[in-house]
Amino acid sequence: MKFFRSSSNQDAPQAAAHKLTRRSSGIGEMVRILNSQEGLCVLDVGATSANNIQFLTSQGHKNYSEDLLRASLDPALRTQDATGNTVIDSKKFLDENLVYPNGRFDIVLCWNLPDYMEESLVKPTIDRMWSQMKPGGLLLAFFHTRDAGPDSTCYRYHITGTDMLEMQEIKFAPPGRPASEKQSPRLQRVFNNRHIENLFRDFASIKFFLARDNIREVLVVR
Repeated sequence: MKFFRSSSNQDAPQAAAHKLTRRSSGIGEMVRILNSQEGLCVLDVGATSANNIQFLTSQGHKNYSEDLLRASLDPALRTQDATGNTVIDSKKFLDENLVYPNGRFDIVLCWNLPDYMEESLVKPTIDRMWSQMKPGGLLLAFFHTRDAGPDSTCYRYHITGTDMLEMQEIKFAPPGRPASEKQSPRLQRVFNNRHIENLFRDFASIKFFLARDNIREVLVVR
């Protein structure tokens, strides 16, 4: 697993103020399921998207939205261990987020959360999602490849109803900083295929799609 420690703006991708688009094989499969079935229960853990809420509810599905990346940056989660190092209280995070009955969700839209979330929260969060998904349920996640840099733009994803996604850059203030100092979250790490398979080892199956924009899409079955 590759971690990013230093900062460099050289050749960093820049997002325009308007919405960008990208083709997504994973979301294409999701949309086919959403269009062919009724009354599915969907959990969207990316940055809140009114487009996604409207699309899902107009199709007759139940939508639950939680911006887990923003929630993970709550300064109240920061504490110190016995040696004085700052650590994240994963128990407190899960006590306050993803509080649903087991076996509720048919689909989970995880987006790029694992790449941007604090390392200590990633596996506990995926494990919680596993328990809250129905057997046979699907989870979609995006992972950067090793060619992506630490300043890769973090996006909010909007479902269009096809295999195309609209994207908008996300910016918010880091923990402990004023709201006026908004910035795009930094990519925390790059998972290789083995690490991704280990992250989802309790799931029944995993399928990879390699895109052209340094992203691997991962579709897993509970």
